[in-house]
Amino acid sequence: MLWHRWSIARRLFLGNLLFTVVLTAAFAAVMVSDAGSRSYEQTRQRMLSVATSMADSPLAVAAAASPDPSAVLQPWARAAMGNAGVDFVTMMSPDGVRWTHPDPARIGGTYSGSIKQAQAGQAFVETTAGTLGPSVRAIVPIKDAAGTVVGMVSAGVTVHNVEVLAAARLPEVLGLAAALLLAGSLAAWTLGRYLKRVTFGWGPAELGQLFAYYESVLHSVREGLVLVDTGGTMVLYNDHAALLLGIDPAASPQLDALDLPGSLRELLRSGRTATDEVHLAGDRLLVVSQRPARAPGSSTPAGTVATFRDHTELTSLAGSLSSTQTLVEALRSQTHEHANRLHAIISLIELDRAGEALDFAAAELSESVRLGGESVGTLDEPFLAALLLGKRAQADERGVRLELTASGTMPPDRLDARDLVTLLGNLVDNAIDAAAGAGGTRGPAGPTVWVDLLVADGALTITVADNGPGLPTTDLDVLGRIGTTGKTSVVPGGRGYGIALIRRATAALGGTIIGENDGGAVMTAVVPLSDAAGPAAAGSPTGTAQATP
Repeated sequence: MLWHRWSIARRLFLGNLLFTVVLTAAFAAVMVSDAGSRSYEQTRQRMLSVATSMADSPLAVAAAASPDPSAVLQPWARAAMGNAGVDFVTMMSPDGVRWTHPDPARIGGTYSGSIKQAQAGQAFVETTAGTLGPSVRAIVPIKDAAGTVVGMVSAGVTVHNVEVLAAARLPEVLGLAAALLLAGSLAAWTLGRYLKRVTFGWGPAELGQLFAYYESVLHSVREGLVLVDTGGTMVLYNDHAALLLGIDPAASPQLDALDLPGSLRELLRSGRTATDEVHLAGDRLLVVSQRPARAPGSSTPAGTVATFRDHTELTSLAGSLSSTQTLVEALRSQTHEHANRLHAIISLIELDRAGEALDFAAAELSESVRLGGESVGTLDEPFLAALLLGKRAQADERGVRLELTASGTMPPDRLDARDLVTLLGNLVDNAIDAAAGAGGTRGPAGPTVWVDLLVADGALTITVADNGPGLPTTDLDVLGRIGTTGKTSVVPGGRGYGIALIRRATAALGGTIIGENDGGAVMTAVVPLSDAAGPAAAGSPTGTAQATP
């Protein structure tokens, strides 16, 4: 049917208009009835007043005692009819015989109304049919000085005239009803316009269907979706967002009351536009995008829409790839360096300078043994030793001096080697990049990177420093946001993504990491070596960065 396709605005307008019409009709009927009742009541009171004033007149008492009352009373009654605006004034004997009447031919006849109350000395009002037709009349007794009823006076108007009087008030009633109808219609039209604007002209069936579709889509997508209003209230989120953010359905929707990471709370509260920013939530790396939500045709944001993608597995794979690339690059550098040195040794032998070749090889072996044995080998961690020996070759290639120190012994099988290589490899890569970018202008020793590994008090402390330009900010939440560095793609080892790998590896190892500036960048990661180490033991500080000057 056609009405099924009507919008909510049209339905409301017609419904409200119909309600207003019915209400106006009922109001008009009540007013008309009230006007008629008031007219009859006013007429009764007026007739009673006219009859009472004539009955109390001394003329009426004197005429009633005269031999011919009609001769005196008829002219007086006719004059009173004109002056009081009544249809008849009938005066009669106590037996009901008329002394006066508008029609003189009816004088001497018997009064046709009730007279018993008047004969008993009481005034009363009635509506009854008489010689002039139905009328509203009052009957009042005429009493002498002793209180004896010596006659009666009846004054009245016909019902027709009373109805004419009530009808005279009908335009006023109809005008008020029309004003009410117009006001109601205008209110319905205004409300209908508003609803048409906010519902975009859709009907309830369409809106219900649309809501069902949106609800299904909202909870079926494999991305987290969160809607936040301008007051900082999370007005809507889907199941995947609750899973990624750990939202308790029974918790308050206020952002400040939710257990969210500080960087995510700041992003959602700020309402700023974000594209593929990386945020650490517990042991998860979330890629977050946020846009303002605006109604069609409105320039004022009604809130924000944020999407969350879980890149934990992807980042883990990228970390493994980054670790592999780090080791491959280190091996390549070492191969290149050893090839050059082997070429030098062979050339010395070909020049029949075997002694110098032997001294060169022995010195190289001594340096490798010192670096691998004294600096790194003491940790009894072959992955770190292999990694740092390769990084030294990489640093040499780029003209960066790499200084390594290590102390303590790591217990076996306490840390995941892949996460450890990812953490240390990316820290050293970033430091080498920063130092090489400084161009050797910082310090007399030229570009330098310092790496210190310390096992003490049940924890491995990794400190990597450089004499480059330093960190642009010590807030790793900001430093690790992909999309704020001008890059449009996420690649392993890229700026922002490297910080994300570092923070993800630190979280996986159950540790903490901070960034400082002290003549260059200083990154310090502390990884527990206890049996409880791991993501569950990381606690809230995992992945946070605070400047500690």
